[in-house]
Amino acid sequence: MAKYTKDDIVKRATELAKLISETEEVEFFKRAEAQIHENQKVKEMIASMKSLQKQAVNFQHYGKVEALKMVEEKINKIEKELDEIPVVQQFKESQVEVNDLLQIVASAISNTVTDEIITSTGGDLLRGETGAQVRNSSNCCH
Repeated sequence: MAKYTKDDIVKRATELAKLISETEEVEFFKRAEAQIHENQKVKEMIASMKSLQKQAVNFQHYGKVEALKMVEEKINKIEKELDEIPVVQQFKESQVEVNDLLQIVASAISNTVTDEIITSTGGDLLRGETGAQVRNSSNCCH
């Protein structure tokens, strides 16, 4: 009955992943990510933020509320400064684009599998019911 094995599906998924990795969205992401790593100011700000985040964890662990609040304010300030840098904005936009593409692909797969199950069981696509649901609801009095 089964036409494909899990291995067949995983192989096709790997092929699809390679196609996705060669899209304009992923290429843009790679360029933006490279620019982030080449930008000294951004690297320094990220390093500073990581250090502050470690401090924040320690302050939180030891219940140092005021110190934690001050460190969190510094982190927020650095985040805002980072968000104003064009290369960071481009990087974040590219992350959204790639994520959107992955969500579209996941949705297309999920919806198609669901539709195929409904159709192959003689179900009703408009109601989203499999054949068994359709047969059971028509046997019941309303």
